[in-house]
Amino acid sequence: MFASSTLPDREPLPTYLTPVPKTLEDLGLRFAWLVVAINLAGTAFGFWYYGPQLGETPAVMWPWVPDSPMATLLIALAIACWKLGYEQPWLTSLAFFGNVILGLWTPYTLLAFADAYSYLDPLMYQFLFWSHLAMVVQAFVLHRISDFPVWGVAVAVAWYGSNLIVDYFVPIVGGPHHTAVPVPGDEPMFLGADALGVVAAGEVTFALLAVFLALAIRVKKCEAARGGVSADRAGR
Repeated sequence: MFASSTLPDREPLPTYLTPVPKTLEDLGLRFAWLVVAINLAGTAFGFWYYGPQLGETPAVMWPWVPDSPMATLLIALAIACWKLGYEQPWLTSLAFFGNVILGLWTPYTLLAFADAYSYLDPLMYQFLFWSHLAMVVQAFVLHRISDFPVWGVAVAVAWYGSNLIVDYFVPIVGGPHHTAVPVPGDEPMFLGADALGVVAAGEVTFALLAVFLALAIRVKKCEAARGGVSADRAGR
């Protein structure tokens, strides 16, 4: 049930777009249902973790608060759709963006506010740090199941762009809706930035990185396909 012998080809993309070794990619795709189950378990844990913050947030803004569990839910759904033969480019793009952005933002935040996070049990701190980096790893496997069409990337840009807006710039209802950090938003940090500026800078940077990576994958796949067609024509 958990294993599949039919795997999509690994196209010849640059290493910076395929940093995960092929062996590990194949393992993740072969045991895709297990990956789905692990992400659903992480989603359940994440919603539990966000419980106190959700309790203080107006219900209308809940979709924009639990960012990491939403990202693991999206990748679980994206992989499940692919396994069932109905890959959805918009869903895969959302999953890619979410797992790159939140997979990097959480370790970044844990390091930037390491002293303030001292209240966490060391095991919980390590779990949060490494489990989120694992989200980035699985995001880099999604190029095997999707071509990241521009319209699909546009959906992800629209959603995560709105997330940035309500997190840091225009909260809409109440205060900023970013993941709570254990310091006041106006606390001075470094280089003249306050705490809110530090967490915002990280998320904006990682969102721009996700846009670049998704579109670069699209461009390189198109270039490879064009090269293949040209070679085929030359051989006739």
